[in-house]
Amino acid sequence: MSVVVVGIEHQQAPLDVLERVAMSDAEVAKTLGTLASWDNVHEVVVLSTCLRTELYVVVDRFHDAVDDMWELLADRAGIPVAEVQECTAVRFDDDVATHLFSVAAGLESAVLGEGEVLGQVRRAWERARGERASGPVLAELFRSAVQAGKRVRAETAIARGTTSFAYAAVELAEARRPGGLTGAAVTVVGAGEMGGGVARALGQLPPDRRPSRVTVVNRSRERGRRLAASVPGPLAAGAVGTENLAEALAAADVAFTAVEAAGSHLVPAAMLLAQPAGPAQPAGSGRERPILVVDLGVPRNVEPAAAAVDGVTLLDMDDLRSAVGQAIDERRAEAALADAIVAEELARYRGAARARGAGPVIAALRSRMEDLRAAELERRRAQLGELSPEAWRQVDEATRAVLAKVLHDPSVVLRESAGTPRGERLVEALRALFGL
Repeated sequence: MSVVVVGIEHQQAPLDVLERVAMSDAEVAKTLGTLASWDNVHEVVVLSTCLRTELYVVVDRFHDAVDDMWELLADRAGIPVAEVQECTAVRFDDDVATHLFSVAAGLESAVLGEGEVLGQVRRAWERARGERASGPVLAELFRSAVQAGKRVRAETAIARGTTSFAYAAVELAEARRPGGLTGAAVTVVGAGEMGGGVARALGQLPPDRRPSRVTVVNRSRERGRRLAASVPGPLAAGAVGTENLAEALAAADVAFTAVEAAGSHLVPAAMLLAQPAGPAQPAGSGRERPILVVDLGVPRNVEPAAAAVDGVTLLDMDDLRSAVGQAIDERRAEAALADAIVAEELARYRGAARARGAGPVIAALRSRMEDLRAAELERRRAQLGELSPEAWRQVDEATRAVLAKVLHDPSVVLRESAGTPRGERLVEALRALFGL
């Protein structure tokens, strides 16, 4: 068996493809069920974040699995398979662990050292366990990756400062709005992980840079109220339901939209015209109160045509990626320390994999062969009843010695190759051939 990951990531894929393949919780559950139903797939975990959708599987046939997953992603994105192939990364066996450990540590995020991704990796594994799609191979892989991510956050400074899209979005809004956020009326749409991060980041701004008020808009008004009440500092905050979204945007100087996998655009361009009554004006006709909108949704929450409305400045994940890229050099030294921790955790994981992989199979093979040897001698005892006890002892020792010599070289090869892709293939071959 092989461990394979096929992923569409922000390094290779444009935003429009990323948002097409991003999955809500319900869609993750459906995809887990689809992949787990394939004969070639033994285990699966789906990791879908704002800038990454990856399918982790344990399979018998590597190439067949990759082809099938390309087709699944192409169907979801509504584009030809050839286009999906151009923007996907395919990894297998040992390279999968290297990649996932780096992801959990925040080393492959658009914001270097991002802390949110560690929780996303953990929840993806827990979701697969809950759907009974994951098994022992991926369980150990994800458990070890989460441990690596925790160590990096605890033992390096890479997780300090602007290490999440939420905090980076607040900094970007400050930089792009004349006068920053000082005294601004801010609306945060969405009370999930990203929206919560934005609200916390706003509350932690110094007093001279702080908005005058934050309004949280959420489908569950109670959840929005809990988030508003948790905003740190003396910042005034309140919450309304999504039925009041248009009014909240009309009263805002700055808006952050952070609804995960919203599907169709939550904020059409016409909504940003801020008309209290009457038919909506066409996009591009203007807005009385200028507004800066930072769209953190993938898929995008705001209709892209809103950028053409006079008085609306619309920023999305592409703008955010560009902005945070300029700050990466500040964390290079900490990234080197994080790389060293990841390497240590990888070595520990691979050592444990070797111990799990070779030892039990070798023991099972020897036990199986010994049972066959002993059973065959017992079957022959009646035919060779004239042999003395001493002769039977010599026959027993001779057959035992022959069996040990036959198994010696295979055992050595298994131990030496344990923990490598070749070793995993040999182990699986033995299990299949001898029913271990």
